[in-house]
Amino acid sequence: MKISRLTIIIPFYNEEHFIAGILERVTGVKLLHNIEKEIILVNDAAVDGSVKAAKEFISNHKEQNIVLIEHETNQGKGAAIHSGIKKATGEVLIIQDADLEYDPNDYNLLLRPIINGEADVVYGSRFVGGNPHRILFFWHSIGNKLLTLLSNFFTNLNLTDMETCYKMFRTEIIQHLNLKEKRFGFEPEVTAGISRIPDIRIFEVGISYYGRTYKEGKKIDWKDGFHAIYCIFRYNMFY
Repeated sequence: MKISRLTIIIPFYNEEHFIAGILERVTGVKLLHNIEKEIILVNDAAVDGSVKAAKEFISNHKEQNIVLIEHETNQGKGAAIHSGIKKATGEVLIIQDADLEYDPNDYNLLLRPIINGEADVVYGSRFVGGNPHRILFFWHSIGNKLLTLLSNFFTNLNLTDMETCYKMFRTEIIQHLNLKEKRFGFEPEVTAGISRIPDIRIFEVGISYYGRTYKEGKKIDWKDGFHAIYCIFRYNMFY
């Protein structure tokens, strides 16, 4: 598949200590075949210095294709991703968290199967491959694997990391999905959605992962895990 532009959607909420750093990393990545980058920042009504930091970066890097979308009220990560998807103009898009847990240098790993005409969707798995992984929470990893197993049971996919942030899609595919989840249920919902598309080709590649602790600003907790279970049932059985 010929790709001229990759859209990178970065939803953020209260990430003033990380937003400039992740933008520095994203803009610094050289993509395969000189593919250009379209960066869509979505401010989900942050109340700290995130927006100021983002605007300063944009002002100092006018040569970069960076679009800033602002929500007037906090709607959730999923809603922020929806806003970015609607504005995407690249042939392919990827979701990028605003913290530094995922390494943008892995974009090319996800791009390669799509460029080669082998895949329509590529998931970046934190649980396979030989790339660096920070060792953190045992029960968090068990929870992720159980959610992936439950999702696989309904979708009949054999993913190893359904909850990964790094999901790369051919843009026309995800723009045609009727996504509803506004918060952390985006992952099981979009996985259920793509699993229903006839003849879709889904790949998975190993990626790096530099997870942060709750003290360092990690936001997801056990309540989000229960909501993910609800979303797995809802979007696989009653969608």
